[in-house]
Amino acid sequence: MTSQAVASLQAEVNRLRHELQTLKVDSHSTIAGDTMFVGQYLVERLVQLGVTKMFGVPGDFNLGFLDFVEDHPKIDWVGDCNELNAAYAADGYARVNEGKIGVVTTTFGVGELSAMNGIAGAFSEHIPVLHLVGVPSTSQQKAKPMLHHTLGDGRYDAYLKASQQFTIAQAVLNSKETAAAEIDRILTECVVMARPVYLMLPTDVAYERIPAKRLQTPLSIEPPANDPEVEEFVLDEIVKLVEEAQNDVIILVDACAIRHGVKQEVEELYRRTGFPVYSAPMGKTAVSESYERYGGIYVGSVSNPAIKEKVEAAKLILSVGGLKSDFNTGNFTYHIPTQRTIELHSDHTRVQFAGFPGIGMKRLLPKLTARLQPFKEDAVQIEVPKFQLPVPQEDNDVISHTWLWPRVGEFFKSKDIIVAETGTSSFGVLDIPLPPESIFVSQILWGSIGWTVGATLGASFGALDRGLGRTILFIGDGSIQLTVQELSVMLRWGLKPIIFVLNNNGYTIERYLHGMTRKYNDISNWRWTKLLETFGGEEGKSCKSYTVRTKQELSNLLDDPTFAKAEVIQLVELIMPQTDAPRALKAQAELSGKTNRYVADI
Repeated sequence: MTSQAVASLQAEVNRLRHELQTLKVDSHSTIAGDTMFVGQYLVERLVQLGVTKMFGVPGDFNLGFLDFVEDHPKIDWVGDCNELNAAYAADGYARVNEGKIGVVTTTFGVGELSAMNGIAGAFSEHIPVLHLVGVPSTSQQKAKPMLHHTLGDGRYDAYLKASQQFTIAQAVLNSKETAAAEIDRILTECVVMARPVYLMLPTDVAYERIPAKRLQTPLSIEPPANDPEVEEFVLDEIVKLVEEAQNDVIILVDACAIRHGVKQEVEELYRRTGFPVYSAPMGKTAVSESYERYGGIYVGSVSNPAIKEKVEAAKLILSVGGLKSDFNTGNFTYHIPTQRTIELHSDHTRVQFAGFPGIGMKRLLPKLTARLQPFKEDAVQIEVPKFQLPVPQEDNDVISHTWLWPRVGEFFKSKDIIVAETGTSSFGVLDIPLPPESIFVSQILWGSIGWTVGATLGASFGALDRGLGRTILFIGDGSIQLTVQELSVMLRWGLKPIIFVLNNNGYTIERYLHGMTRKYNDISNWRWTKLLETFGGEEGKSCKSYTVRTKQELSNLLDDPTFAKAEVIQLVELIMPQTDAPRALKAQAELSGKTNRYVADI
């Protein structure tokens, strides 16, 4: 049985267990009133899961439901400029609010299809997002009239079928008798599987009354228990391999350690065992980068040479939550043989060539830490190079990538959220040690340009929920043009991110991949420092904008205490050379170019 099949079976077991718990609830409800509308039930469940913000765009098929959202004291309707940006925002919100879900609400057809790219990205990168779609009434779905927002051919299920490609589970609330159970099922799968789900809410069902008492039974969102005998066998095998490796073991942490909520368990593992620990790009900040035995980012052949040598020379690698995409592995240049690798995942474990479906890391890690703790005395003897990147001394005042990233690294503080756009920015930030409790946000696998603007909106709200620090965005002049409208939403809500726009006159990462001087990699140059005013801000009061052209100008700004306090939204235009790029981007582009083989054989 595959790990996916095991996970699906366990989800069904969880659903049935919840049904049994619900049946045991006393008929007297502590919820106000004995019945409530289906739409109210859904909102209450979201609030129970800690959701404080709902993103989306109003449309005639979701307006009635939005009344329930607006009237609830614990959840806010944000209101985005378009559905794509709203999906990006829900994604960013869920990433920062680890353990919670993002919610995007759209209308039937035109709205949901616009959001689908954002949902696909969340699926790709293991982000729990609920895509809630207001749809025509059940009677209209049966009669199939040529309604607006349809394809005109009676296929009212076309968008549902499309959503099945990008969500882990789907539900159609076509009956009040099953509505509550379906809502619970879909939300449970969203949290436990850390993937998007899709929910169709017909206009009439949203206003059907159902019993309220079910809300007294919390959703079961804990991961399933591991089979004790198989788990014990796996632990024995891992300990045996650690002994054979004579403590020459490293821990490599990746994105799913964050997505599936095991950051604390992983920290216990590396601190109590003393094994050196490294991260993949998508796992950056899963490990505190100020920890003395943290060695930095491993990206295959794109890695810093010292990091590459240490990781690839280890006799055994404990991989936690790995996602082996091309940009996450240096174009698949991991030089780590399977016989030297143990992989821990949310729903399965691999020990060398053997797979163990259903043995999830959330339950396994504490037991593994206890078994491996005795190895610490010898493990700490293994040297770990200090992860650092000093600001270089350059004999010019041009803002180069080599200088920029370590310089802004000195500006970051504990609990900052650093959002880096696909391409130049995400590659530039990788080599910088980030402060304790900071959060790195980037879409390295899906790589939809412009994603970070919406994600910054969601991340800023997530930071408020968690009491975190500043939200700081790095984005290129090309990428921001796709989704710039969301700056107006940030202004409307009084959010205060710092936005660094890298103005290098076009798509730099694309130039390095192919077409360095081609016109298709050029863009229009906007008046960047006028954007915040255009979107409703008042320069000098509710927003501030800057242009910096030299190293000295940028350093002066970064050292300005008022700027650093981030008391209003701020946009900084960085004038940079068109053909300059971070070291890691150049290396990755060279590898990708060879793979793509754009040059025809002659």
